[in-house]
Amino acid sequence: MKNLSIDIETYSSENLAKAGVYRYSEAPDFGILLFSYSVDNSPIKVVDLACGERFPDEVRIAILDPAVTKWAFNAQFERVCLSHYFGEWLSPASWHCTMVWAATLGLLLSLDGVGTVLGLEKQKIKEGKDLIRYFSIPCKPTQINGQRTRNFPGDAPEKWATFKAYNIRDVEVEMSIKDKLSRFPVSETEWQNYMLDQQINDRGIRLDMALVKQAIKCDDSFRKAHLAKAQTPHSS
Repeated sequence: MKNLSIDIETYSSENLAKAGVYRYSEAPDFGILLFSYSVDNSPIKVVDLACGERFPDEVRIAILDPAVTKWAFNAQFERVCLSHYFGEWLSPASWHCTMVWAATLGLLLSLDGVGTVLGLEKQKIKEGKDLIRYFSIPCKPTQINGQRTRNFPGDAPEKWATFKAYNIRDVEVEMSIKDKLSRFPVSETEWQNYMLDQQINDRGIRLDMALVKQAIKCDDSFRKAHLAKAQTPHSS
C-alpha cells in the first residue's frame, strides 16, 4: 500500500467552527462515526464505527505507518481526529491535503466548491449539511424525540444510509480532485511548508496560566466596579 484516501464523519458536543479541531476532538463525547477509504485508488469502502464495525488491520496499520501517504480534503481534520482516536500523535509528514493543493492553484477552499469549478462528474451530496446537523452535533430534547440530546443511527436508518453514501462520495470527490490536479503538482518545498505549518499548530504556544487567570480576575473586578459606578444615580 502506497496511498490511502480517506474521509471521516464525527460527533462532538464542541462547536467545531468556534472551538477548532483540537478542542473539538478532545471533547469527552468525541467519536468517529464513519470512516470511508480507498487503498491505492481501489473501490471505496466504509467502516461503520457507530454501529460497531472496526478498522481493518491493514487500514489501521497504514494510518500509523509513516511510509503510507494519507490523502484527505482539509487533511488536518482527519489527522487530528484520528490522532485522538488512536491515542497516538500522527505526524503530518505522511499526510497530503487536496485542499492545500487546490489553494496553490487559486481554487476554492471547500470540497463542493472545488468540485463545481473542476466540473467533476460526481459532486458532493447536497444533503450532507442536514445529515451532519442530525448525526454529528447534539440535538434539542423534545417530546417528539423522547427528550434525547443526540441522534443515533437507529433513530433514522434511512438517513444513516444516506449519511454513509455521503461519506463515500466525499472520498470519490477528493480522489477526482487529486486526479484532475495531477497535471499541476505541488512542489516538495510547498509540502514541507504545509508540514511545518501543521507541526506548529500541533505544538501550540505556551501560556502563563497564572497570569491569564489573574488578568481575567482583574478585568472582571474592573468591569463590576465601573458598571456599579455608572449605574449609581448622581444628585443634582
